[in-house]
Amino acid sequence: MIPSRLAIEEMEHWEAQMDKNTQRAMFSSKSNDWGTPQNFYDKLNNSFGPFTLDPCSDGQNNKTDNYFTKEQNGLSQDWSGNKVFMNPPYGRAIKDWLKKAYEEGQKPNTTVVCLIPARTDTKYWHDYVMKAQAVYFVKGRLKFGDSNNSAPFPSAVIVFTSALSPFGTIMGAMGRE
Repeated sequence: MIPSRLAIEEMEHWEAQMDKNTQRAMFSSKSNDWGTPQNFYDKLNNSFGPFTLDPCSDGQNNKTDNYFTKEQNGLSQDWSGNKVFMNPPYGRAIKDWLKKAYEEGQKPNTTVVCLIPARTDTKYWHDYVMKAQAVYFVKGRLKFGDSNNSAPFPSAVIVFTSALSPFGTIMGAMGRE
């Protein structure tokens, strides 16, 4: 399908509002890391925490005292017994992180809260997210890291836990602030 002229003009106008560094980061695969906005993390920590593990830290952006870096490979570590906050790398490996989050969330006394792009058309969404205890779609777009601009994608908060609800998966909306 060929985009309409109007759609292209709107996109060009939107891109023109961003500085070149933000455009390069948002529209390239050079970085899959999207630093969690502190105020949004605080909201999640108040609702689902206190969080005790961050398995996707770069060693400087960790949100908890207990964390794993890329070198420690959070995918190969045990998360049991923790309240985990996970903002995984948003590249192709996100499916591996969601599989791990789902599996760890099935362990006793373990809850995994994930901040991910709301990509409902992906295989990983249907394979793992649809098995979550709760799925919250974030209203609006988050501003990640030190960016002045909002992300070019919507976000969702996914909760994996073995504490089952009699109602099945809960779907809802969550404000950014």
